[in-house]
Order: sequence, then C-alpha cells, then structure tokens
Amino acid sequence: MNTAVADREFEFHARDFARVRALIYERAGISLHEGKQAMVYSRLSRRLRETSHLSFESYLKWLENGSGPQAQQEWQEFVNCLTTNLTSFFREEHHFHALADWLKARGSQPTRIWCCAASTGEEPYSLAMTVVESLGSHAPVKIMASDIDTNVLATASRAVYDASSRGLTPQRLHRFFLRGKGANEGSIRVKPELTKMIEFRPFNLMQPSWQLGEPFDVVFCRNVMIYFDAPTQRKVLEHIHAVMKPKGLLFVGHSENFTESRDLFLLKGKTVYDRV
Repeated sequence: MNTAVADREFEFHARDFARVRALIYERAGISLHEGKQAMVYSRLSRRLRETSHLSFESYLKWLENGSGPQAQQEWQEFVNCLTTNLTSFFREEHHFHALADWLKARGSQPTRIWCCAASTGEEPYSLAMTVVESLGSHAPVKIMASDIDTNVLATASRAVYDASSRGLTPQRLHRFFLRGKGANEGSIRVKPELTKMIEFRPFNLMQPSWQLGEPFDVVFCRNVMIYFDAPTQRKVLEHIHAVMKPKGLLFVGHSENFTESRDLFLLKGKTVYDRV
C-alpha cells in the first residue's frame, strides 16, 4: 500500500508503517509484523491529535528530530502506545504454585524477585500474595517490578482495582484488599502488607547496561519475549542470566521456549527454567 486509505482521519502510508516498525524495534526491541498496520494506526492516532499533526509523516519527522525533555516525553508516549498490556491476577496459576513450593523449601533466606513486565500491577501483587501465603507477612522478600510503559506503572503504583478483577478468590479479596466505600464502591485497594514489598520502576530491556543491584533469586519474564525476534530474545536472556544468582528460577510465558539457550537456562518444569 503506497497511498493512504481514503476514509482515514490521518495520512498513513506504507512507508510510515515501515518507519514505525523500525523505530519501535530500535527503542523497545518489539518486532511488528505486517498485519499490525491497523493496530499501529489506531494507537498512534491519539498522539497525532494531541500533538496537532495532520499526518504520520509529519509526526514521525517531528519525533525523530526533537530534542530536550519534551522530545523524551514524546518518545515515551510513542513506546507506551505500542506496547501490549494483557494481564490478570494469578495468570498462569501453576507458576505461583511452583513459586510457593520453592519459597517454602527455601525458608527464611533473604530473597529478591524481579517482575520485569509488571504492566498494571496484577502480576507483582500476585507474587506478593504468594510470598505472604507461603512465608508470612514478615518474610525477607523484596520484589522489583518494572515495565517500559510508564502509564501502566502509574496504575500499578496506585494499587486500586475493580472489585470484580479476574483471578482473585473471595478469600484473597478479604485478606489482601480493602473495599472502597461511597464514591469508591466497586473498587478495591491492595493492603500495605503487600505494597511495602514492591518497588516499581520504569525499565527498558533494550538498555545496554543493566544496573539493578544485588542478583535476583527469581525472575518473572512472562509473555515478553514473544514480541522480540530471535537475536533480541538471546540478548535479553544473556542480560537476565547476568543479573541472576546461579540456580535461580526464570518463569516465562506459556508459548515461550528457550531450550536452544541451554548454556544459560535449563528447563526445570512447565515454562520454568533454572539459571545455569
């Protein structure tokens, strides 16, 4: 397609889509296939409206040539628009059973866990609930929760969700959440015993240098690698390996398989790997 679709609000040519693909790959490692044109148009159109651009060509040229804090902020908005944030509490529940068994066997040893695609927070709070259920609320466990998307991290930090959120049992709702009243009826807030365990911070897995403090015992990197091509996956796995302790656990998504990287991680269970 070399011409813009006539009934679209903004001009959007094949060359514009190709440029978006190159920029998001460069910035976030995300590989967009040819079938994502409609998604890109839909998500980035809002940025064109908010920045008063009349075409993607104009917006992308402005984005690439900008400098200073405003340009950096727009790059962040660009990335935020093109990331996918599908999550729920206790998604792929078998992982949390496996983590609970591992924590109980480990006992009271200090433990660092990294959730590197925290999205809107359901996954790190599920990790914190698993820790409390396994070891109690005073367990020496710290969770770092990061994401490239600053908008979803803001939601995660607020720790407020819909009371009908998927994946929560009545028992967990009662134990770990405060119910909203009055104007906040229908909402729930995560209790401080969980929030105090978690540090939220923005982080881009494409950063060349990872300065993340002490090595991690556990890393949850689930349903992230599916957006990367093979060379990018390998590079990210090498970085994760470098920031983990030997024999640490790596949890990945149900459709992700890294058996070709046996020099870094060995399959331990269903989408659970041991760090070599």
